[in-house]
Amino acid sequence: MKKKDLYENILQIRNRGESAALATIIAVEGSSPGKQGAKMLICENGETEGTIGGGLMEKIVCEEAEKVIENGISKLVHIDLTGKEPGDMICGGIATVYIEAIIPQPVIYIMGAGHIGSCLVKLSKMLDYRIVVCDNRSDYANSERFPEADEIMTDEYDQIFPRLTVGVSACIVIVTHKHIHDQLVLQWALGTKAKYIGMIGSRSKKEQVYDNLAAMGFLREEIEKRVHTPVGLDIGAETPAEISVSIMAQIIQQMRREGASAGTAEC
Repeated sequence: MKKKDLYENILQIRNRGESAALATIIAVEGSSPGKQGAKMLICENGETEGTIGGGLMEKIVCEEAEKVIENGISKLVHIDLTGKEPGDMICGGIATVYIEAIIPQPVIYIMGAGHIGSCLVKLSKMLDYRIVVCDNRSDYANSERFPEADEIMTDEYDQIFPRLTVGVSACIVIVTHKHIHDQLVLQWALGTKAKYIGMIGSRSKKEQVYDNLAAMGFLREEIEKRVHTPVGLDIGAETPAEISVSIMAQIIQQMRREGASAGTAEC
């Protein structure tokens, strides 16, 4: 596979909100089956593209790549194929492989194209998020109001949901113009892998929506664990712009905390 094709596939993987790992041989000693600079892409589902020499080397790298994909932390791996252990087949050579975490571009799904949604788009763009705006009102959700958005979907919310691919790095912010829509979107969001889910509303609205979802069979403990509502950090925000700042601050806080909890890789 050409390197150009490999990098194009990486870009497609990131745009889909998926993770992967790119293994590159950066040094060899002796007759290693892989040559310096050889690359192999390992996808979330275990599929690979390219080769770094095949055999035992690729088996070891794929096992290490699974860990990299899981925690998002790149690492160096030293692979000794000299057959020093009794009974080993002598393949010859030592290779140093850099396994790079391919982390998807963070995506924010802004469910609701009102004033807060408009401010959120501007802030998200500054923070290099891929932005998807969804609303059932075409006079609100359009490119004239949201020129910075990467994608705009206008339809009934239950028609939009099947068209969205929500990965583990995604954020969902629920700011629709009706409580019934907020509840419907939250019900869908809880079935996704989204890292962050936030819903605007008062504490009384929160209790009502949570009670309704619990009656549908959702575990209240799971809802409380995954959903931020009232959404945003408590900074005394009042205007749409201030509320948007509080929401993005909360998203950054959660992303950083989870990133730190993954620890550091050992080389």
